Amino acid sequence: MEEKNYITPPGHERIKAELLKLLNVDRPEIVQVVHWAASNGDRSENGDYIYGKKRLREIDRRIRFLNKRLEFAVVVDNSARKNGDSDAEQVFFGATVTYSPLEGSEAGKETVVTIVGVDEVDLEKNHVSWVSPIAKALIKARLGDSVVIQTPTGPSEIEILAVEYL
Repeated sequence: MEEKNYITPPGHERIKAELLKLLNVDRPEIVQVVHWAASNGDRSENGDYIYGKKRLREIDRRIRFLNKRLEFAVVVDNSARKNGDSDAEQVFFGATVTYSPLEGSEAGKETVVTIVGVDEVDLEKNHVSWVSPIAKALIKARLGDSVVIQTPTGPSEIEILAVEYL
């Protein structure tokens, strides 16, 4: 049995959309190209055929991977926290957290991260995995708390300035 794959609703939709595109658009196009190329005769030196079969294997591999990820996906819905019905000041999966180091050269510099599933990590958008060291330090902390995170230069204390659920 595989480990649960926690994911946000937008991440789940993105993976489903990619899977459907592969199944309904990309794969049929490549199958058509391979069929056409195979009908041309000699397959040993037929670039369209060789490339098409390779691309088809890549698409099938990605389809299997996405199916497996969706099979074990647990969509975490934070609508209760968004609406204020639940504790929106505590950091959980799906939270967007603004924090600032309390000491060192970076003191006072605000950083914003969103805690997402491992399939949704995007460092350009500051989306970090829930299993990353920063997320592990932040989860279950509250607005205004100070937590210690491990950095490459050693432990660093940060203060949580804002918690939002988008």
